[in-house]
Amino acid sequence: MFDKFTVIPSIDLKGGEVVRLWRGEMDRATVYGQDPAATARAFESEGARIIHVVDLDGAIAGTPRNLESIRAIRAAVGCVLDVSGGLRTVESVRSAIAAGADYVSIGSAAMLNPPMLAAACREHPGRVFGSLDVRDGRLAIKGWRETSQLVVADALERFQKAGVAAVILTDISRDGTEIGVDIEMYETIARSSETPVIASGGVARIEDVVTLSRLFQHGIAGVITGRALYEGRFTLSQAIAVSI
Repeated sequence: MFDKFTVIPSIDLKGGEVVRLWRGEMDRATVYGQDPAATARAFESEGARIIHVVDLDGAIAGTPRNLESIRAIRAAVGCVLDVSGGLRTVESVRSAIAAGADYVSIGSAAMLNPPMLAAACREHPGRVFGSLDVRDGRLAIKGWRETSQLVVADALERFQKAGVAAVILTDISRDGTEIGVDIEMYETIARSSETPVIASGGVARIEDVVTLSRLFQHGIAGVITGRALYEGRFTLSQAIAVSI
């Protein structure tokens, strides 16, 4: 999948709507659309190879809540879908894949229930991403509402041992803020990871995409961007063009 640097648009779902949060705060959501499938079609038309779909309600509830929207997205596009949010059991992973996910991203369960992560990787080899959500150097879990005692190195080792295909590294303090990416943090963690890293959080300008793409040889396989696209800072096609 990650044979070249990949720009990944994000569709975050809350109550069936397309939203973006400010630093992961559910009560600070900006609504960008009521038709997730239409949003997905627009991204695919601009060249998206993969779309990152986040079930925000599921992340809080601990079980998927927007499967109907995910099925609608799957019916609308042919590109690859990565689904996250509330996937804390093997059964919930199965439900996301049945709804149309090509990949699933597991975060909280990886920290709270390592055997579940390992079981999901065995059952769906090559189709599981690990989610590494960092706030002020600590790992956040359960919809970013709680903090894990694990450090980043421990989490990376756990993901590698389980056999995840990639690690999505989210800088929560910058997520949805458009204040720019922490290049040093991403590069440091990517260099220490034996698994490809996808950067997420804080993309503000197309220059952020260019800078991250230059780290492809050092383990940054791609970048997830949301609010910057919805706010028109740049288009997906422009971001793809400058990262090739």
